[in-house]
Amino acid sequence: MKPKKILKIVAGVIIFFTLPSLLFFGFLYFKYNEELPVGSQPEKAEILAHKMLIALNSAAYDATNVLEWTFKNRHHYKWNKKENTCEVSWKNYKVILNLNNPNTSEVYIDKLKVEDSNNADLIKTATDYFNNDSFWLVAPYKVLDKGVSRSIVKHNGKDALLVTYNQGGSTPGDSYLWILDQDYKPTTFKMWVDILPIGGLEASWDSWKTTNTGAQLPTHHKLLFLGIELDNIKTSK
Repeated sequence: MKPKKILKIVAGVIIFFTLPSLLFFGFLYFKYNEELPVGSQPEKAEILAHKMLIALNSAAYDATNVLEWTFKNRHHYKWNKKENTCEVSWKNYKVILNLNNPNTSEVYIDKLKVEDSNNADLIKTATDYFNNDSFWLVAPYKVLDKGVSRSIVKHNGKDALLVTYNQGGSTPGDSYLWILDQDYKPTTFKMWVDILPIGGLEASWDSWKTTNTGAQLPTHHKLLFLGIELDNIKTSK
């Protein structure tokens, strides 16, 4: 087969697989992309944030010390809030994260503790998993965290809470617009985050579970046509 013909075939294959993806992305972008709104009234936002926390019984969450859960049946967690450590497991890996000092975290492969040059990469992976997956579990309780700014944005004629994480996590600068029901409980948020090329995508916060410590945690989110499941949720004091 001549080189010119081979190049045509390769080019055809690339176009065949990439063109539909580009068209689909273009459709999503023009349908859903929104600019980050400009918020105002920070004093009013403080009140709204506290109303949301009261609706979720944040005192029960604050008194909860240990949270266990599984994210999308892939990553498994046992988070000790008091000690600020988390056991993160996936595939044949387990990392006991020291969230105050990640370099002292312990790494296990096939249940055997290892200490080699790959540890830093696995600790980084476990930290990124924890930052992302714990946010889908407890994000409403983080609206008053240090380094978070809050403001009011009108959404469908009602006040919504815009929060921006100016520091911390894996992607500081991310913003979320919390949309609340009449009882101030979150129903959805819109996201402007570094890892997503489309701004303003909306994810549901539903199927809330009241745990045995009284903390309210979600078990499901819907993002476009995707479902994000959080299973095996357990809490203790």
